[in-house]
Amino acid sequence: MDAPIPHAVGQSVSASFEGWYPNPDGSRSLVFGYFNRNYEEYVDIPIGPNNRFTPGPADRGQPTHFLPRRQTGMFAVVVPGDFEGRLTWSLTAYGETIAIPGHMRPEWEITALEEITSGNTPPVVRVHTADGEAGQGPLGTHATWTATVAEPAALAVWAADDGVRKVRAAGRPSRFGLVWSKYRGPGAVSFDPTAPDVASTGQAVTTVAFDEPGEYVLRVLAWDDSGGQGAIMAGGFFCCWTNAYVTVEVE
Repeated sequence: MDAPIPHAVGQSVSASFEGWYPNPDGSRSLVFGYFNRNYEEYVDIPIGPNNRFTPGPADRGQPTHFLPRRQTGMFAVVVPGDFEGRLTWSLTAYGETIAIPGHMRPEWEITALEEITSGNTPPVVRVHTADGEAGQGPLGTHATWTATVAEPAALAVWAADDGVRKVRAAGRPSRFGLVWSKYRGPGAVSFDPTAPDVASTGQAVTTVAFDEPGEYVLRVLAWDDSGGQGAIMAGGFFCCWTNAYVTVEVE
């Protein structure tokens, strides 16, 4: 069989179920990512018939702005500890609908909050202030912000990592970084820089600008030896990175 031909634009987007993990309160988190088959096109799919969960509610915090190629661990949906059904994410792009169910089958349990072999844990992230609400792992943390169209503004996060390296990383320095992306919103968003340096204080500042008013959600991914944006789960290990989401009202 011939290998598929790469396409820059015009291809479908499919959801990906990464697995589930237990939360300290006894609930469970179902983790999802996606595969945008385009190599260049950023696809926007609003919440609704073409981007929905079943059974409802249709909006479970999923993205509406899809970055090119495979993106893992983009968000998590919390379900009760005794959840036995399926939670299906359906996406339609360019006339093709692909639906992927999330579930709690035992073999799909993932180690999202601590890597068993090394003890590595995800970075801890706070938005706006060093003593703000902390997030760790795929569920991460959420914050709100306000901005004005065409007026760049500084957005700060504080991030810290345990510095534990993966077993395979023996002999090289530990890695740690942040990367911003648009998650939802009507217009274009620019970040300067997209991947800000983390200072010794844990603070990382980026300048954000919006070209249209409306409600946006921005995502910052904090990653360590698990790898950055392009990392793909392999071998049943899914640790360690953290999501943080900022809902922005742009006037």
